[in-house]
Amino acid sequence: MHGARKWLVDLQPGAQGGKVDRGSVLGAVLVGDAARPLQELGRDLRQRGRRVIVVGGTGFYIRALTGGVDLAPQYDPRVRDRLAREAKTHPAEFLHGWLERLDPARARVLGTNDEYRVLRALEIALTQPAATLRDESLPSLASEGIGWMLVFLDVPLSVVDERIAQRTVRMLGAGLVEEAERVGTSAVAGSAVGYPQAHAYLNGWSTEPELRASLERATRRYARRQRAWFRSEPATQWLAPERVADAVRENLRWSAKRG
Repeated sequence: MHGARKWLVDLQPGAQGGKVDRGSVLGAVLVGDAARPLQELGRDLRQRGRRVIVVGGTGFYIRALTGGVDLAPQYDPRVRDRLAREAKTHPAEFLHGWLERLDPARARVLGTNDEYRVLRALEIALTQPAATLRDESLPSLASEGIGWMLVFLDVPLSVVDERIAQRTVRMLGAGLVEEAERVGTSAVAGSAVGYPQAHAYLNGWSTEPELRASLERATRRYARRQRAWFRSEPATQWLAPERVADAVRENLRWSAKRG
C-alpha cells in the first residue's frame, strides 16, 4: 500500500522478531530473489527455535517465498529495470500486446491482467543468451524442505471495506501525502496504491475529500484483486480468523505451548 507497509516476521506472543522493509527487497515484480532477505531472517529465527509467521505481501512475494517462482537460466538487470519502468507507465493491455509480438504462443495462454506472468515472459523473451548466468537457484521454503501453510483470512467484504475506510483515515493522518512527496513519481514504489492518489492531491488535481475517496476506492479494488489472485493459488486455505489457530496446529503440528 504505502511505505509503512512491511513484511512482518512475527513470533510467539511476547517474543522478539525482525522486520524486513519491503523497500529494501525491491518492489518490482521482476526481481527473482525478492524473498532472499526474508529467507535469511527466517533461517536465523528458526535456528533460535522460533516459529515464523509472514503477514501480508503480494502474490508474487508469497510465490517467491514458498518456491512457486521459476527463474530463467540467465538474467539481465537492464532488462528488468526497463520492464519495471514499462509496467509503471503502460496498462496491462499494452504489456500483453507487446508479448504477443515477441512470443505469440506464450501470450495466448496468459490472461491480459496476469501482469506477473506477462512481465516474466517479457523478461525471458527480451533477455539475450549471452546475459549473466545464474550461479544458484532461488532459495525457498520448498528448496529448504520447510513445512508451511498459506492462509487467506476469509473476512466478509463489508468488514474489509469498513477496515479500509478506517485505514485510509489513519494513513492520511500518519503522513501519507508527505511520504508520497518524498518518494516521488520515478521510484518503482511510486505506483503503489496510495502514492498516485497522493500525488494527484499534491498537484492540485483533487481536494482532500476526493483524495480520501479515491484512496478508499483504489484500495478496495486492490483488495478484490488480491482475493481473485489467491483464489487461483491451489495451496491457499481460506479460513475465518477464529479457525486459523486450530488449522496451524493440525497442519504444522504447532502446539499451543512450546517448551
